[in-house]
Amino acid sequence: MSEEYDAELEEIKRRKLLEYQKRLQEASIEEERRKQEELKKQELLRKILTPKARERLYNLKMVKPQLVEALELQIIQLASTGRVKLPITDDDLKRLLLALMDNVHKDIKIRYSFK
Repeated sequence: MSEEYDAELEEIKRRKLLEYQKRLQEASIEEERRKQEELKKQELLRKILTPKARERLYNLKMVKPQLVEALELQIIQLASTGRVKLPITDDDLKRLLLALMDNVHKDIKIRYSFK
C-alpha cells in the first residue's frame, strides 16, 4: 500500500512539475513577444518623431506611463493612416498630448443636495 501511495504521489509531483514548466515556457514566449512588439514600436516612433519630440515622450513616460502608452499608439495610428505630417515635431506632440488629455480628463461634476 505504501508503494502504491508513493507511486501515486510521485506521479502527481511529475504532472505538477510538467504543468509548471509548461506555464514557465509560455510566460517566456509571451515576454519575448512583448519585447519584440516594444522594439518594433520604438523603431516606428524613431521614424515618426523628431529627436526633441522623442525626448519629451521619454521624459513623460517616467511620470505617466499609461498616458504615454495611449499617446504612442495614437501617434503610430495617425502616422500609418497619413493623418499627420511627418516627422511629428515637439509642438505637434504637445498638441496631440493636449487633445488626448482633454479626452481622458473630462470634468465630472457631482452635486450634493442636503435637505
